Amino acid sequence: MTRSHQVQRSFAIVPAAGRSKRMGQDKLVMPWGEATVIESQLASWRDGGVDEIVVVMRRDQVALRELCRTAIVVTPTIPPPEMKDSVLAALDDIRTKFAPDARDVWLLAPADMPQLDAQVIRQLLVAHDAARPTIIVPIRNRKRGHPVLFPWGCADEVSRLSADEGVNKLLDRFPVRELECPAASIHGDLDTPEDYRQLKDGLGE
Repeated sequence: MTRSHQVQRSFAIVPAAGRSKRMGQDKLVMPWGEATVIESQLASWRDGGVDEIVVVMRRDQVALRELCRTAIVVTPTIPPPEMKDSVLAALDDIRTKFAPDARDVWLLAPADMPQLDAQVIRQLLVAHDAARPTIIVPIRNRKRGHPVLFPWGCADEVSRLSADEGVNKLLDRFPVRELECPAASIHGDLDTPEDYRQLKDGLGE
């Protein structure tokens, strides 16, 4: 699609190149309901109405790649050491394939959030105003969560972050709007086996 598009487009970025050291195994391919952790998140992105999903992973994540057939998969030559590097790889791929402009947005959430809420995604997309773009962050009990919506204009700034700065530093450099969301899932990521057990218990499994 060229720059002549008439409506905003949305791109979900899924940084999935981590090594899951605290989990002890690749947490993204672990069972979740009738699917896996990564499949649950991809389904939420689709149900939430994003136009394209870009998953960044390592080349040796063969099982994960098989589960991401419905998404655009990016496998950098050098495995991304940090989430910021995965985001940069995804943004470069989006630029090449879709030539986005100021009307478009990209959304970001950690890949280990199987309970990502499609309704929250829809709320963020509806709340975006291309005429007055801001970063939009869901908030619950005064605590910010995910996913976060970024106007495309923030994309170039990612490459300007210093080595010790993460993508979250963009929230200090651009206008931010907080969107009140009742969903507890905006805080629900999986880092350890205990996190996994607790969230699985919440599913009734």
